[in-house]
Amino acid sequence: MHTKFWPCLLLAAACGGAGRRASEAGDGKPAQPQDASAAEQRIEAQEFLRRIAVLASDRFEGRAPGSKGEDLTVEYLVSEFAAAGAAPGNPDGTYVQQVPLVGFQARSSARWSTGGVARYLSSPSEYVAVARSQASRVDLKQMPLVFVGYGVDAPAYAWNDYKDVDVHGKVLVMLVGDPPVADPADPTRLDETRFGGRAMTYYGRWTYKYEVAAAKGAAGALLIHETGPAGYPYEVVSGSWSRENFDLERDSASPPVVSLEGWLREDVGRELLAAAGLDFEELKRAAARPDFAPRELEGVRWTAEVENSLRKVASRNVAALVRGASQPDEYVVYTAHWDHLGNDTSRAGDGIYNGAVDNATGVSGLVEMAQAFAAVRPQRSVLLLAVTAEEKGLLGSKWYAQHPLYSLEQTLAVINMDGLNTWGRTRDVESVGLGNSTLHDTLARHAQDMGRIVVADAEPEKGYFYRSDHFSFARLGVPGLHAGSGKDYLERPAGWGERVRDEYVARDYHKPSDEIRAEWDLSGAVEDLRLFFRVGLELASGANWPTWSPNAEFRALREQRLGAR
Repeated sequence: MHTKFWPCLLLAAACGGAGRRASEAGDGKPAQPQDASAAEQRIEAQEFLRRIAVLASDRFEGRAPGSKGEDLTVEYLVSEFAAAGAAPGNPDGTYVQQVPLVGFQARSSARWSTGGVARYLSSPSEYVAVARSQASRVDLKQMPLVFVGYGVDAPAYAWNDYKDVDVHGKVLVMLVGDPPVADPADPTRLDETRFGGRAMTYYGRWTYKYEVAAAKGAAGALLIHETGPAGYPYEVVSGSWSRENFDLERDSASPPVVSLEGWLREDVGRELLAAAGLDFEELKRAAARPDFAPRELEGVRWTAEVENSLRKVASRNVAALVRGASQPDEYVVYTAHWDHLGNDTSRAGDGIYNGAVDNATGVSGLVEMAQAFAAVRPQRSVLLLAVTAEEKGLLGSKWYAQHPLYSLEQTLAVINMDGLNTWGRTRDVESVGLGNSTLHDTLARHAQDMGRIVVADAEPEKGYFYRSDHFSFARLGVPGLHAGSGKDYLERPAGWGERVRDEYVARDYHKPSDEIRAEWDLSGAVEDLRLFFRVGLELASGANWPTWSPNAEFRALREQRLGAR
């Protein structure tokens, strides 16, 4: 985008006009060019920015589920998908899928005691916790604490941090990330045969750690936050968890949860362990070995209270469909989450989390895809799915994967878009989870045709593959692709891309300052979207289905599902 176009673009967005494409599609029958390259060219910056400006405007109040912002977002996306020429994606004839959520605002107090002396914690600056059981109150009094290393029970890696210790009814203390197991042949490197080496596996995700703690009957679980392994500072956790959170409405079939899920700021976690005479660094070293055994925090007891303000929220995924010409009952899915963090009225000054990059860019990109596919009409169907509550735990995509509008056995793949590039064109494309499926081969071929190269995620230890909506499909066997611009920017000096990305994370990520900026250059996002279109078009038109790589953790489930088709 050139800066000189900025005022007129914002004016068009502010006026609420549906724009050029809406008028083109006024009769519901947009042009149908047979040339895929012509369809690809319909993906361009001006309309892309117009939608971002609407979705990230203050009027949408940060797009929180269950708010006025959700109503405005759903209404807007339905209108834009229809104007783009995509049909309702729900077989019931609508563009929405209902997602039953429960909103809960947790107010928690906590302390530990040792030798008759209590150490009270300040929430959320030192400690933050939620109670996902959806009970109105949780009380844990004088509970024993057990340090369980990384909280991993992974038979596939011959690893069990719990050993035979009974943790039922206790509060567990854990580290974030995967166990960093040293390579026996070279202690300066990580063992690639244990977990993912440098790359995080699902065992390193906080969601897994709480799940396994619940399965073992623990009363609570506390993670000691470390910015490096977590991939974000403690303030990201405290800022999100101390506000209203959401979960899928629980029923008799819901998996168990611990009564209390919490995080401790790193220095507070160190202090807790020291209260039991334990050294944090020594425990970390022990926890990186397979012979690690849990350690009870002798003489220390944990007390916490959580009061939940609960409300039921009828949230929605937005689904649009471009029906396939010859194989309409097979599907390629594109996902992007429409939600962000809403409006924090307790903040002084601007409290609206506009979420321009995260993820108004991805949702606007979905509409670009709808327009392009409607213009070319592939052989298989393409589902454009804007999901709710990603910021609250991938809840909208999780609900869809558990209650799909179209069978997962008939779903070839999911291509996810979350936080598109706003800084210009890059030579490289960074693909998260590179090599775990043939989707990456397809991406690499089309990138090469466009004069670009595909590179691996530069920070595999942060587990990005498990942190966005494609994962809800992947964990049920559907291959997922999550890629974006790399860091080698055209006409920029070496290191510039890494610097601007780091600046965004520090300055804007999950903050009210994530807004449209005059210096944005959307040429890179447009190029990425055109690449994702080519990949999806091949999937929707070719003979072969994508497959997981031989060692991928979800391959067996996929083969089992397809074998049962």
